[in-house]
This record gives sequence, structure tokens and C-alpha cells, in this order.
Amino acid sequence: SSPHLVQVRERIRINGQPISKELFSKYFWLVYNRLEETKDPTHASMPAYFRFLTIMAFHVFLQEKVDLAVVEVGIGGAYDCTNIIRAPVVCGVSSLGIDHTSILGDTMEKIAWQKGGIFKPGVPAFTVVQPERPLEVLRDRARERECSLYLCPELDAFEGDRRALELGLAGTHQRSNAALALQLARTWLQRRGCQDLGELQEVPLGAELWGRRVPLAPTFRPTDAMIQGLRDTEWLGRTQVLPRGPVTWYLDGAHTTSSVQACVRWFRQAALSRDKPYDGSEVRVLLFNATGDRDTAALLKLLLPCHFDYAVFCPNFTEVSMASNADQQNFNVTLENALTRCLENQRTWTRLLEEKGGQDPWLPAPLRAGGLLQPSPARGTLLLVPPAPRPLNSPALVFPCLTQALRWVAQGRDPRLAAPAPTGAHPHPAASSGAVLLREAAAVRVLVTGSLHLVGGVLRLLDPVLSQ
Repeated sequence: SSPHLVQVRERIRINGQPISKELFSKYFWLVYNRLEETKDPTHASMPAYFRFLTIMAFHVFLQEKVDLAVVEVGIGGAYDCTNIIRAPVVCGVSSLGIDHTSILGDTMEKIAWQKGGIFKPGVPAFTVVQPERPLEVLRDRARERECSLYLCPELDAFEGDRRALELGLAGTHQRSNAALALQLARTWLQRRGCQDLGELQEVPLGAELWGRRVPLAPTFRPTDAMIQGLRDTEWLGRTQVLPRGPVTWYLDGAHTTSSVQACVRWFRQAALSRDKPYDGSEVRVLLFNATGDRDTAALLKLLLPCHFDYAVFCPNFTEVSMASNADQQNFNVTLENALTRCLENQRTWTRLLEEKGGQDPWLPAPLRAGGLLQPSPARGTLLLVPPAPRPLNSPALVFPCLTQALRWVAQGRDPRLAAPAPTGAHPHPAASSGAVLLREAAAVRVLVTGSLHLVGGVLRLLDPVLSQ
């Protein structure tokens, strides 16, 4: 799976656990040296990062003799390097969203075409409820690739007269993921000879049914192991809640329009539906960053209904210097470029608040990130906010790294995070006034979203055990 949150070993798991450091090191050098010895001397190049890890994962699974490998595509499907598997047991396509548009295309139909590229002749495939046109594209791709495509029934259909199926993951969108997972698991179990799990009816490729809709897969009675699996599922960084006394962190790696909409529904239910504390105020904070070619303005607009008191923007770096944290280094992005994007997000947020009405935000002048990392007596080294005539009206702050952003948000009230330095750290009045509110609030609710890499960096700081 990809990406990883804290350590690269998360991408290659056996029996649910990341492979050990010893196994990772052993297989990394075995694969690396073999590729080095056999590469084309004329065009001497090694596979890129994701491709290398994919090759290594396949090698690990073969050498460790796993019974079943579940392989998530990297980007898209049709041209993804994971798509060299010629005869998988089953294929699944989850809910489609607009993402990686520079590679996959800028419409749902184009993206559906790419996703349908994983279909294989004679291999059953499943998908969940999709918009009509993208579903038609998936149906056409299945017909073109001589594959039977089925639509998963809603999870409620699997319950029958039993009590509701419980999910370990919050959010209504996870129910469609669970329904898809059940169908994929059923297909594998049937291959292994398990009975009483419902039978699929083969669909003749020329049947009229294909011209009208995608056939619905049959439901079945989930086994006790399936029921327990759904109930006990944990997925770090997705609808995850970390309560730390007065500060509660809500982590969700949503980074597309549809996933951010789902994130907002979850956050409003999990955090904002609670009664206000009787003994004091509640402060809501958004910690946001987005990467790649994503439309951050569209994502930020979707977050407005959560009514955040502060929006904090910072790059996905845990420290300004990432030299000691190779697993979370992105060599394709410079700190200056990342900060420039954060400043753009800050301006977008204040503009959105102004358009929403009833706000009188501080609108910073256009800035370059270059030079902002230089310490100065007037600005200090922690906070990246430009001078302005009415700074107290600013609800948006920019920090150069996650450590400093989290320390400002927590104000020493999370035992895992040190308090900000008392002098020189908050030269800006907006930061100082916010710090007072955060220190005195009975409850601080922080939503971290926009990027899985951002969530991974936050988890690394809030739960150091994950780095061991």
C-alpha cells in the first residue's frame, strides 16, 4: 500500500504488521544489488522510488511464501507498475474521486478509464456505487477486457435479520469500503473451497444487461471472522481520534473533494456535535496542507462549515531540517516551495472567510517564502506571518514545520509536546492572542487533514512508538 505515514516499512506488511527492520534491510539490499548488477549499461538507471518498492514488495511476498497478497495500485491503474500482475484472484475499484489530474486526466470519466485498466480477462471485478457516467466507463472497460464486473450491494444488505455490522472505522463512507472488502474476501475464500458464501452468476459478455447497468453482486452471510474483522479494523490516519486531555486531535488524510466532504461529515459528527464545555470555551483549529496538483482552494472551501477559530498551515516536514528523518523526506519539494504554497493557502483561507461574510480578516500582502526562514528580532524564528496594520483580526497562521505548528496549537497542554518557547517565539499579536485562548479553553479540537503525509508527520510527533 502507499503512501506510508511514519515509516516506509508500513508499505510492506505480512499478517497485518510492517515487516521488521531486519527483513526490510535484507530484502532492500538483495533487490538493489541484483538490479545494480543487471541494469542496462547503456541506459544505466535504477527504478524510481515507488517502482523499486513495488519490485521489492513482490520479492518479499515470494520469498516469505505468503498465501495471499493484497496489492493497492499507486496512481491510477492502467499504467501503474503494480499492474504487471497478469492473473489476480479478483480486482476491486473503490469510490472514484478527482485526484492526480495531471497524470490521470481531469474528469471522472478519464480517471475511471485508468482505474478500469486493472481488469483482467476472466477475473471477476467489483466496484461500489459510482456516478452514472464513470460507472458506464468502468462497465465498458470490463467488456473490452473480457471481465465480469459487479456492483457491491450496500453493507446493510449483508446484515439480514442480524444486528448491524459494526465498523472499527468511523465515517459513513467506510461502509462502502467494507462492502467492497467483503466481496473481495468472499472471492478468495471461494477459491479456497469455502462454502455458503453466495454464488456469482456469470454475465454473458454480449448480454443486454451490459447495455443497461452493472449487475448487482449477491449478498451472503458474513462469517464470524469477517464480522470480527470489520469490527476490529484499525487504520491510522483515517478518521482517527487522539484524545489528550483538553486537546483532542482528529486525523484524516483526506485530499480529494469527495474525501474531504466525507471528512467534514465525520468531524462534524465526532467533534462538533458534542455539547460545548460547561466550564469554559471551546477552540477549533484546522491544521492543513495539500501537495501535488490539488485544487487547495476547493478543498479549503469545503472545510468552512466546521467554523474553525484558527487555520494553521505548514509544510509536511516535522522539522525545518529533515536530515535525520529520511522516511518522511520528499526530495521533489524544497522547503521554500512548500512554504510558498502554505502562504498561498493562508491567503485563500482569509479570502474565503471574507467572501463568507461577517468576517473582517487580515489579508496579507503577496509574499515570497525566500528569507522567511531567516531569524530576525522583529519576527522571531517560529511564526511565519507578515506584518499587517490589523494583525489581531487574522485567523490564519503559517509555521515553517510541524513541530512548531503543533506546539503552538497545544500550548503545552499535550504531554507529548513541549510548550512553545516563552520569549521570541510569538512576536506577532495574532499568535499571542490565539495562544491565550488555546491555553484557557476547556476543550481544543484540532482537525488535521489535506494530506496523508501531513497526517503521518503529526502521528510521528504525537505517537513516537510508531517510529520504533
